[in-house]
Amino acid sequence: MNSDQVTPEKILQIGMGFFASKALLVAVKMGLFTFLSFGKQSVQAIQEKLGLDDRALYDFLDALVSLGFLEREGIKSGAYYSNSPDANQFLDRNKPSYIGGILEMANNRLYPFWNNLEEALKSGKPQNEAKGAQGSIFEMVYADETKLREFLNAMAGIQRGNFIMFANEFDFSPYFTHCDIGGAGGYLAAQIALNNAHMSCISFDLEPVSPIALDNIRSMGLEERVKVQSGDFFEDNFPKVDVITMGNILHDWGKEDKKMLIRKAYEALPEGGALVIIENIIDNERRDNTFGLLMSLNMLIETEAGYDFSMGDFEELAKEAGFKEVSLMRLIGPTSAAVAKK
Repeated sequence: MNSDQVTPEKILQIGMGFFASKALLVAVKMGLFTFLSFGKQSVQAIQEKLGLDDRALYDFLDALVSLGFLEREGIKSGAYYSNSPDANQFLDRNKPSYIGGILEMANNRLYPFWNNLEEALKSGKPQNEAKGAQGSIFEMVYADETKLREFLNAMAGIQRGNFIMFANEFDFSPYFTHCDIGGAGGYLAAQIALNNAHMSCISFDLEPVSPIALDNIRSMGLEERVKVQSGDFFEDNFPKVDVITMGNILHDWGKEDKKMLIRKAYEALPEGGALVIIENIIDNERRDNTFGLLMSLNMLIETEAGYDFSMGDFEELAKEAGFKEVSLMRLIGPTSAAVAKK
């Protein structure tokens, strides 16, 4: 066969990719990887723990082996299963490195909403809980404590590694104060304080988030250096600090709101201060950051006007607000930190 022959392999892999996606999401939801974090288990022990029927028992577990999430010794009734290294590190609920929160939210909320992508593409309207209702998805999520905690856990999971890397790699030496706008559970402010002993930090978000953020910050022993401040970033002025961060905030909003948030940050910063946007920044050629492009479609599903953006898009808005210098700092995978200096 000609090695250059065109095949349908990629088409089928992507087109039927929801098979693999749902298998992983269900395994996370059922706690399979957390159970296996204690060590390899027999197929019978897994069946009993998860309440699995005989019919699909081997197919389900062996599909996860084939996908690289499980490892196996033996076969069928004599099989023992264990986590792959990445599943053990990132899908065990008992580890601080757990990223499954975003996968749990994907299973519980996003998966069914994406069935209406065609309608979203044609109407430009959200397809989630806010569909046909008054108010935004954020108002609905923040009004329901269960959904709010799920949302905050999802955001923490997907960004924890990026927050740690940013807190270690960004040069905080010229600065002393920091505020994370839309700080959610307080994780970014906490990581900056943990890794930069001279920094005093604020996690700024709506009132319903405060108790959750306070619990997280106290659990890390940082309540003296990380303060939780309640406020509405649309209505209230930003605290005056040396560094302002926003993690996955700008992509929730349309262009005019993006401009407003960037302008408020500019007004709150001193000369030489920095605004840092941590997001899945799309490459300027709009070819390489597939996750960022798909996340922008997720913003179509989830929000009234939100979209992900390229570095060029951000630079235009930042300089319009008055920032002088803009740079890009690569983080993990599809995520980057866009930095604007005043």
